[in-house]
Amino acid sequence: MAGVLRRFVPLFDRVLVQKAEAITKTSSGILIPEKSVAKVLTGKVIAVGEGSRTDSGSVIPPAVSVGDEVMLPEFGGTKVTLEEKDYFLFRDTEILAKMKSE
Repeated sequence: MAGVLRRFVPLFDRVLVQKAEAITKTSSGILIPEKSVAKVLTGKVIAVGEGSRTDSGSVIPPAVSVGDEVMLPEFGGTKVTLEEKDYFLFRDTEILAKMKSE
């Protein structure tokens, strides 16, 4: 990770995610038309905020950590461009699932 991305720290319960690339070519080399490409609903967590705060001031830590592979909602998130790459900011509660490594 380069400078800007390393210094980027989401606030509160925000999570910075890089969506996985959509498959646009088959294994035999056939290009898939853009309209036929399925939406990518998975991504990798790049940065995580410290967590949300309760009314008493205690911190609730986020459910995901940097490097986790997560399942994302079809809509939502805030697009952020850093170092000419697109990332998305989601709230911790918007992330649908965390993929376990086998």
